[in-house]
Amino acid sequence: MQVQIEIPAFSGHISGMSSSLLEEDGEPPGQTVKALGTIDCLHHSPATILPFPSASEEPSTSIVPRKTFRRTFFPHVTAREWNSWHWQVANRIRGGERLAKFLQLSQEEQLAVNGSDIKLPLAITPYYLSLLDPADPLQPLRRTVVPTTSEFIRGPGEADDPLGEENQSPVPGLVHRYPDRALFLVHDFCSTYCRYCTRSRVVGHGAVRATKARFEQMLDYIRRTKSIRDVLLSGGDPLLLADERLEWLLKNLRAIPHVEIIRIGTKVPAVLPQRITPQLVKILRRYHPLWMSLHFIHPDECTPETVKACTRLADAGIPLGSQTVLLRGINDNIETMKNLTHSLMRMRVRPYYLYQCDPITGSAHFRTPVEKGLEVIQGLRGFTSGYAVPTYVIDAPGGGGKIPLLPESVAGRQGSDLLLRNYEDRLFRYPDVI
Repeated sequence: MQVQIEIPAFSGHISGMSSSLLEEDGEPPGQTVKALGTIDCLHHSPATILPFPSASEEPSTSIVPRKTFRRTFFPHVTAREWNSWHWQVANRIRGGERLAKFLQLSQEEQLAVNGSDIKLPLAITPYYLSLLDPADPLQPLRRTVVPTTSEFIRGPGEADDPLGEENQSPVPGLVHRYPDRALFLVHDFCSTYCRYCTRSRVVGHGAVRATKARFEQMLDYIRRTKSIRDVLLSGGDPLLLADERLEWLLKNLRAIPHVEIIRIGTKVPAVLPQRITPQLVKILRRYHPLWMSLHFIHPDECTPETVKACTRLADAGIPLGSQTVLLRGINDNIETMKNLTHSLMRMRVRPYYLYQCDPITGSAHFRTPVEKGLEVIQGLRGFTSGYAVPTYVIDAPGGGGKIPLLPESVAGRQGSDLLLRNYEDRLFRYPDVI
């Protein structure tokens, strides 16, 4: 069986298309290739194939084992194709009709994926789809990527751009909120779209393209603004740029004398671990100091494939941190969060931030009370290693930046002594200097 699937032109491996930086690249509607089966139009070089071992253990949910999933839904797809990130991107599941072939959709899911009100596109890689429970619409991973009608409801205080990024954008695609840091939006394309995405107003629509002209405009601003010492590449997912284009961007950033640190924000290791190829890692390690902020939300994402991807990055000397969003009914309990942080630590990924879910339009069903986040942090502190406890933050609406939230540990004073409450709720005195 063959169907028409969209693939972004910037992959750089589509027959008849150049990966030149001069092209107007992105994810234009109608730019299709034939997929599902042997993909003749995609070039698979040996350097881009990840020979992932078969998973020895499956996520904790009652899903179809991944070997069975592939045999059932992609019987003619070879292991070589499955382990190619180009194949995974070309065969993303998009649209309700196709999704219904893999999942038993609930009424809320059916109305959402087949309706016209959906704003953030639906796209899921076959790999990540294999982690979903086909029968349970409340499974944590499934809730984060399959639309429901709940995202059509606008709650109090919600906004399309709650962080005010557009008001802090001196040139299109670049956000300059903090004095010494800049956010560089490379494009608006992701291999898998998270339903709670802060930039759901932007991503997936092909309006933010990875063109040389746009990149040069942002680079020129950074060159002129000497206070910027740290640049975060985000989007869309920066690692979905072709190798050549990503290296061009990194090389130009590294050539700016006052740019000390380059960071990359990505969810690729969780949703598309096949992208972390030896060739990609070879490119990344040329541009140290380079840091990477990964996006994990649940321990079920920490598969053997993801472990291998993170191992490659860590072995290349790239410090890895995880930015996790607190989500109602998905990871808002101490045990799940502890399992996630422990899984991350085993992969050499430092739990960095735990974000209170941003009040984007249609996010009420994902957002928890702030007290729940404080409860989770309190349940981690003292019961696991300090490295495994992330900083709980709210990214303040209106562009106020990240504000840390902490459980109450200062209980007061007695004379000159400071009274401190520990993880067991016991009080201790510290002789403070006044």
